[in-house]
Amino acid sequence: MHLVGGAVRDLMLGGAPPDLDLVVEGDAIALAHVLAERMGGTVTAHEQFGTATVAAGDRTYDLAGARRERYSKPGALPEVEPAGLEEDLQRRDFTVNAMAISLTPGREGELQCVEGASDDLTGRRLRILHDRSFVDDPTRLLRLARYAARLGFEPGSRTSKLAVNAVMGGALATVSGARIGRELLLLLGEPGALDGLDWCHRLGLLRALSPDLDCDRELAGGALALLPADGRADLLLLAACSRRMGDRELREWLDHLDLTARERERVATAAQDAPGYGERLQGIPDVRPSQLAELLRGRPVEVVALAGALGPTEPARRWLEETRHVELEIDGQDLVAAGVSEGPELGRALDQALRRKLDGEIAGREAELQAALAAAGR
Repeated sequence: MHLVGGAVRDLMLGGAPPDLDLVVEGDAIALAHVLAERMGGTVTAHEQFGTATVAAGDRTYDLAGARRERYSKPGALPEVEPAGLEEDLQRRDFTVNAMAISLTPGREGELQCVEGASDDLTGRRLRILHDRSFVDDPTRLLRLARYAARLGFEPGSRTSKLAVNAVMGGALATVSGARIGRELLLLLGEPGALDGLDWCHRLGLLRALSPDLDCDRELAGGALALLPADGRADLLLLAACSRRMGDRELREWLDHLDLTARERERVATAAQDAPGYGERLQGIPDVRPSQLAELLRGRPVEVVALAGALGPTEPARRWLEETRHVELEIDGQDLVAAGVSEGPELGRALDQALRRKLDGEIAGREAELQAALAAAGR
């Protein structure tokens, strides 16, 4: 058994890989079940490719049988068959990911890699293993941008040329939208996603995915700076890049990428609604917290973060960090107990009390109750 791929790369760069990829010259799925039983974990197996994932505690372990791959046509999923470790390394995306460390007793720690991998790692260079790499699997084009941003590596000159040629030759059109969507969200979810988008621009990837895709780095960076921890950076960046698309066109494209219904709605809403909210925030001088709450209540945080980057930043920041979290200490049951009848009047009374609390006019449970009762005419 060998530790392979990005885990080896990260270890050799002095980092700690979050997940471990293991290659077995044999039945990886059978071994995965043995490991899961011993570690008290679970197994997710993919029989077609002879791979399995073991989840145990807060760690995951991806196991694969050593294999060779053959592509029946550009962009197709590979046909696989068992092979030795050397062939398995040759099928990988970049040389710096084509390294393996033996875990076999008696050979622990032995390093095996494709030719030039160590030099590429030292030279901080991304290089594909064969000239048809981007044609066989065009998702590697997005991975090139993602790894370049994450690692701070430069694509080799021939790799860059082949990448641009593949993009211009329409390679991305040969692969399913679902696979493109997965890779795109992975790229946009990286801490260095803005650098990844820069690489996408250099390679022509954004326009290849859609002629209307564009990334304004300053705008995207400003929106990211406003986005709270409960937001989705990947969806926010996708919205920022797709603002020029019409609503119908954007939703059809997101559907093609096989995003979930919730993801599609978040992206489309942010892309289409944020400009309007940015203008409305611009038009409210010295906006009060209650006005912010009325304007932005129920809006996804991605919408508000992008609106703040397009319009005035401060009111968007205040709503995201402060206003949206303010709640009453009382509820409808407290008003019913005080004699207010259930119905629309009750809701209006609570809304009025919340507005006064947001604007700093009242504080504390008793003051809230009195304000709500007054609003209900009690």
